[in-house]
Amino acid sequence: MNINYSEKIPNNVDLSSDRRLQRALEQWQPKFLEWWDELGPDKSSELDVYLRTAISVEKEGWAHFDYVKMPEYRWGIFLTPSDPNRTIDFGIHKGQPAWQEVPGEYRSELRRLIVTQGDTEPASVEQQRYLGKTCPSLYDLRNLFQVNVEEGRHLWAMVYLLQAYFGRDGREEAEAMLERHSGDQDKPRILDAFNEETPDWLSFFMFTFFTDRDGKFQLASLAESAFDPLSRSCRFMLTEEAHHMFVGESGVGRIVQRTCDLMNQHKTDDVREQGGIDLPTLQKYLNFHFSVSADLFGQEISTNAATYYNTSLKGRMAEAKIDDNHLLHDTSYPVLELSGDKIIKTDCPALNAVNERLRDDYIEDCDLGVRRWNKIIENSGHDFRFKLPHRAFNRNIGHFSTIHADPEGNIITQDEWDRKHLEWLPSQEDRTFVQSLMQPVTEPGEIAGWIAPPKGKINRQSFEFEFVCFN
Repeated sequence: MNINYSEKIPNNVDLSSDRRLQRALEQWQPKFLEWWDELGPDKSSELDVYLRTAISVEKEGWAHFDYVKMPEYRWGIFLTPSDPNRTIDFGIHKGQPAWQEVPGEYRSELRRLIVTQGDTEPASVEQQRYLGKTCPSLYDLRNLFQVNVEEGRHLWAMVYLLQAYFGRDGREEAEAMLERHSGDQDKPRILDAFNEETPDWLSFFMFTFFTDRDGKFQLASLAESAFDPLSRSCRFMLTEEAHHMFVGESGVGRIVQRTCDLMNQHKTDDVREQGGIDLPTLQKYLNFHFSVSADLFGQEISTNAATYYNTSLKGRMAEAKIDDNHLLHDTSYPVLELSGDKIIKTDCPALNAVNERLRDDYIEDCDLGVRRWNKIIENSGHDFRFKLPHRAFNRNIGHFSTIHADPEGNIITQDEWDRKHLEWLPSQEDRTFVQSLMQPVTEPGEIAGWIAPPKGKINRQSFEFEFVCFN
């Protein structure tokens, strides 16, 4: 199978002159398309979707809009422009020129970082496979498909790095990313959050707000890497990740707005009978998705994270803006840990607490979005406020995986957890109710009754625009 590299795979990595890489991609692309057909958006291949396609890294080229059939989407390979004077900002190689090739002594660690990041991209597509069947509007369906194709492009970005810089090992890892599947008992995805189901649109919006936000912070950390091709790939991916988080934050915000409108219209806090999702149920979904996503940052004290930082493989978000020596050998960082039946704050070596610093930044960023949701409730005249649960709540990784804590961070017994956890996390009844609302709306300008229309536009197109054409 021959690929037209200027038409089929827009790129700025000079694919047309690299015959070895061409052969690798010629073998991988058909398998990718088979995976997309089998596990990508269900029954979508014949739809014309108004999508944004990146065709270059320049301002006028990275956001080209047109109708596209998704299997014909041009999954490009883009790195931000190279800076020949770039130097390493942190770790033992601080001040040295950024690496253009993989150092032999760090080959396995770099490959592991790239594979772990790459594995999340097709996983989320698989998790969202059936959501198109229950879309609340054509606007939302289009946004779902935009997220899907961009996750596919992010997979291409990681596969490019594997195949261009890691030889046979890289080719095998690229194929393995299409062989693992979300929720598969025998070959699950690497990270647990990407084996969870995304069965409804409330879950999708929470996922894109919380879990894609983890993606933002992981990509920003990898964008600091001394390995320049990885850094440049992640910097471009971040431009697209912002849209995914927008879909999540605005989606939840629109649900909150509709719920408040129903509360005011019907003079009740319980809007289920009116076809809305009540605020306490939204809080339960928030608690679940936040806690699952908090696990993605790993152990609070991590020797792996210390090694990645010390060897200049993975930095901290906005590394150059942090006011310290960027070595961390003699500095500390406050970390929460267990002390008997209490959670206390203690100073730990900063090098081992890199994960926790990133989680702190993540939680602060999440809280900003939650405040914006609360502003909607406040402006609607209600006293209810969303709140992020304590980081010890519902954790399966790290210091707090061995205990139970309530959303306030109080350690509780197993019996208390068994009695009360469905006050804090979605019950089967909650999930069944939310599922009952998921009826498709596919007429232009129409929308489901549990969510408000968007206020913004896509490429200046109004909500009434036909964002997806059914043939």
